Amino acid sequence: MFGMNLANFIAGQEWVFIIVIAVVLIFGAKKIPELAKTFGKAKGEFEKGKIEGEKELKDFKDKEAKSD
Repeated sequence: MFGMNLANFIAGQEWVFIIVIAVVLIFGAKKIPELAKTFGKAKGEFEKGKIEGEKELKDFKDKEAKSD
């Protein structure tokens, strides 16, 4: 019963606020910009890898279509 009430409480946008507070408490306010920068770089590298993988897949499919 308690779990259901808690789930209803956190069902909206409140979970973002709770996570932000937890991050500030764990890492400290000075560390957050550094974490955001690192996260941004990682996301950029992921996107680059995703685009490169999609390009390689397209090239492979084109190569297979030409050989048929």
